Amino acid sequence: MSPLVITLLIVGGIALLIAIAYVNHMVENNKLEKARFKTELNDRIRRCATVSESLPGQLMTPQLKLMLSHLQMHFTQRLVQLQPSDADSKAQLETLRQLIAQGDAIPVQNPPQQISSEAKAKEVRFQLENLHGQITRCTQDGILPAKEAKHWVNEVRHMLVQLHIELFGNLGQLALQQSQPGQARLAFERGVQYLRKQTDTARYQALLQRFEAQLARANAMVVDMGKPTAEDASELTEGLKSLEGDEDWKKKNIYD
Repeated sequence: MSPLVITLLIVGGIALLIAIAYVNHMVENNKLEKARFKTELNDRIRRCATVSESLPGQLMTPQLKLMLSHLQMHFTQRLVQLQPSDADSKAQLETLRQLIAQGDAIPVQNPPQQISSEAKAKEVRFQLENLHGQITRCTQDGILPAKEAKHWVNEVRHMLVQLHIELFGNLGQLALQQSQPGQARLAFERGVQYLRKQTDTARYQALLQRFEAQLARANAMVVDMGKPTAEDASELTEGLKSLEGDEDWKKKNIYD
């Protein structure tokens, strides 16, 4: 065998090894990319489902539930394409199709939740931020049309206002029940200030007037608490009279 043939065989062998290594590298990269994409799809499905199932009933509407179901179905469809043999994903896809087929009659089973603490309000605010994030990302990905996305961004802002107003209102009423008008006044004042900052003043005018009335009531109660009662006034009068008597006695001693 000539040296040229041997050289060609060696070069061919090296090229084959490089090709095999490259193919293996591509296969591994493809597996990693597929796993990453699967994880991302499951995460987005989970986020949409969490908002859909956990958002307080007073904030959830059939239209919002329907929009979230559409997003879940979109991601589940892509998951089924990625792994056609996954029976769970196929079953979930069918369930979502049946829900979406009901349109605005889609059932909303989220129970109302009492927003009466900063901690609870923070929890719901986190859900709204998650919803806003999903809407923004789906718009960037072309899943949601820009016009529809703008509508839902405005709705999320409105829900955020509802959240704050319910918190301030509940804190104020709770303070009144506990005979703490000072704390109630602070809560209602926060509500008034928050509503006055909103750009859509017409939408919240009735709410603002209600909070202003509650603030005035709490303020009047605080003022009344500072006034002496009839018994206090009687004791004060008697005390003043005794002081006057003491002054007369002192004057008499001085003049004498």
